[in-house]
Amino acid sequence: MPAKVEHTPPLPGLSAVCGKPLVARFDGGRLSSDGGVLALKEIERRLGVADRLAACLDDPRAPEQVRHSLADIIRFRLLMIAAGYEDGNDATALRHDPAFKLALDRLPDAAALCSQPTISRLENLPDLRALLRMGRALVGLYCASFRQVPRRIVLDLDDTFDPVHGGQQLRLFNAYYDEYGFQPLVVFDGEGRPVAAMLRPARRPTGAEARGFLRRLVREIRGHWPRVEILIRADSHFCAPEVLDFCRAARIDFALGVATTPTLRRHVTALEASTAARQAARPDLSKLRRYKAFFDGARSWSRVERLIARVEAGPQGTDTRFIVTSLTGGDPRRIYEEVYCGRGQAENHIKAWKRHLAADRTSCMKATANAFRLMLHTGAYWILWSLRSLMPKRSTWRVAQFDTLRLRLVKLAMRVVALKTRVTLHLPSACPDQAILRLILDRLPRLTC
Repeated sequence: MPAKVEHTPPLPGLSAVCGKPLVARFDGGRLSSDGGVLALKEIERRLGVADRLAACLDDPRAPEQVRHSLADIIRFRLLMIAAGYEDGNDATALRHDPAFKLALDRLPDAAALCSQPTISRLENLPDLRALLRMGRALVGLYCASFRQVPRRIVLDLDDTFDPVHGGQQLRLFNAYYDEYGFQPLVVFDGEGRPVAAMLRPARRPTGAEARGFLRRLVREIRGHWPRVEILIRADSHFCAPEVLDFCRAARIDFALGVATTPTLRRHVTALEASTAARQAARPDLSKLRRYKAFFDGARSWSRVERLIARVEAGPQGTDTRFIVTSLTGGDPRRIYEEVYCGRGQAENHIKAWKRHLAADRTSCMKATANAFRLMLHTGAYWILWSLRSLMPKRSTWRVAQFDTLRLRLVKLAMRVVALKTRVTLHLPSACPDQAILRLILDRLPRLTC
């Protein structure tokens, strides 16, 4: 009888348990550590992210030689990113993973999924026109995510620095961050839905650039919802005369930060002094905030606008901030704290987009390829955001971070058994989140797309 050959050596360094040695090998067969990717597959299918993006591309390949459709390649890439595999090189191993095969409607013993070179060719496929079509497709996905047309939407604009370490196109040295990088422009709505993402050099957007971006965005949104009211929130980077004039002409409300100037400080000199005196008289020396609304305008503005000053006095001194808004009614405190300060949540959305989904992985040489990567990571954001939206409203799951959702619901061990009439999936009996996973799958019909 021939000797048995062990193809996989055991893992070293494991301590014995109750006197028995532990022998561990990677020879389990059809096992996966990403069993929850099948739930992500169902969400992606309802959203149709991959199909929407693939419809924007022209496939130059010969149809009779195509083994992996554009939609399947994009779907594989979206699920990889959502599951925590942001590097395309991970496809070399994951193309044989039974969970990912099932997620792409293939049986475990079917041919392997697309490889890393195929993904790289896909990323370098879009041109500028295809990217514009994809941007419109993402806006269409955003509008389709509502059950009914909203009366009013809130859009938060912001840019974020993305350092690069190569010779990528569009990279630019930023003196503030003291390194080369990009500064993508990202838009989320008030509830955290991604609306748009645009790759751009690492510099402050000019008024003309911001106006052009807003014009295309608003035109596409109103192509779906002609009568919707729009409120734009952003920091002082976007407070340019071109943006203010466009918002007025397009009937868009705005609440934008304004850089402090000596002219604006003259309006609140007395308020700053009285606020500091009141704060100093407090027994606990806690901070004191006061507000003032007034009308003024910069020399470059075409008209005077309503400005709101927030004066905060504390033990460290006085701090004053200004915003400009088209909202004529309402208490200045409410407009500043409830309307404008709500845009701070967009920072958390950007953090999830960059840290949990690695949207800053822009290492391609071509600018169009990096711009396409932003679209892919935005699509993966949609999948995890939709997963979280299925959670009970008053539970901690509804505010869980994406990496928590991935760790608890996607990273599940799964054994795949392919029988003649069905495929059986065996998940861990000790999984602590069985109930919430059942609830998610039960609520899938609630998703709109």
